[in-house]
Amino acid sequence: MAAGAAEAAAAVVEVCSAGHFEELLRLKAKSLLVVHFWAPWAPQCVQMNDVMTELAKEHPSVSFVKLEAEAVPEISEKYEISSVPTFLFFKNSQKIDQLDGAHAPELTKKVQRHACSSSFPPSANEHLKEDLNLRLKKLTHAAPCMLFMKGTPQEPRCGFSKQMVEILHKHNIQFSSFDIFSDEEVRQGLKTYSNWPTYPQLYVSGELIGGLDIVKELEASEELDTICPKAPKLEERLKVLTNTASVMLFMKGSKQEAKCGFSKQILEILNSTGVDYETFDILEDEEVRQGLKKYSNWPTYPQLYVKGELVGGLDIVKELKENGELLPILRGEN
Repeated sequence: MAAGAAEAAAAVVEVCSAGHFEELLRLKAKSLLVVHFWAPWAPQCVQMNDVMTELAKEHPSVSFVKLEAEAVPEISEKYEISSVPTFLFFKNSQKIDQLDGAHAPELTKKVQRHACSSSFPPSANEHLKEDLNLRLKKLTHAAPCMLFMKGTPQEPRCGFSKQMVEILHKHNIQFSSFDIFSDEEVRQGLKTYSNWPTYPQLYVSGELIGGLDIVKELEASEELDTICPKAPKLEERLKVLTNTASVMLFMKGSKQEAKCGFSKQILEILNSTGVDYETFDILEDEEVRQGLKKYSNWPTYPQLYVKGELVGGLDIVKELKENGELLPILRGEN
C-alpha cells in the first residue's frame, strides 16, 4: 500500500487543456511546480519525460507536469515557448525560472535549488528588485552597443533576433550581446526596466533604441549608421593587436595553456629569455585567425611580432635563438 502511494505521488501529471493548467497553478501555488513543454515527435523530449519521472521519485514535494506544446497553444504562446523541450519553474503561481533544451544535469540542479529555497518575504523582494535594476543598468552599459536577444549572434534562436543580427552585421556595427534565454531574471526584468515587452532589444550607451521594427525604420531612414558605433576595419584592428605589447605572440591557447605543440615550444623559448611578452589566442577569434594570415603574409601559427613587425614562426624563432640573435631582437636592439 505504501509503495503504491509512493508511485502515485511520483507520477508526472499530464495537462491537456489551458483550464487544467491554470487550476494546477492555483492548487500547487505553495510548492514548486515544474512544467515540461514537450512534443511526442521529438525523441529528446521523450527522454526528458523519463528524467522527470525519476526526479518526481526523488522530490515528492515537487509537482512535475508535462504539457504537449502544440496541443495547448494558448499556454505555449503565453509563456513564449519557441522550442522543445522547454522547462518552466513556478512558485506562488509565478514563473521563476526557465530551462531550454534537453539538459538532464541542469534540470536536476535547478529542481534541487528551487525545491530547497523558500519564498521571499515582501521586504526581501523589494531588495531583490533594487539589485536587479542595478544589474540591468550594468548590463545595458556593458558595451557601447548592446543587443539583448534570443540565442547568440552565431546561433540566433528566433527569426526576429536573426534579422536584427543580420542588419547590424550588414552595417558593420560593433555590438556585444546577451542571450536572454540564459537568465530568466534578466529576461523578465528587462521588460519592466525598459518598458519594452518583446525581444530583441537594442541599447546604445545604455539607452534603449528599440526592437526590430524600430531598427528597420532607422535603417530605412539612414539614421542607423549615425546612432550605432562602427566596428573598426579588420586591418586597423590587426595593426592595434600586433602593437598591443612590445612583444606579441599570436598562438593557439594562452601563456598558461598552449593548445598545440608548436605554440608550446615557442612559449618555452620565450620564457627562457626572461623578456616580457603578451599572447593572443587565435582559437578565440576566427576573424583575427584568418585575417592575420593575409595581413602578415604568413600562413601558419604561432606568429611572433616585435613592435608590430612580424619576426616569424617557430622555425625562425628557433634559428634566431641558435644564432644568438633572438634576445637582441626581442629587446628591440636590432
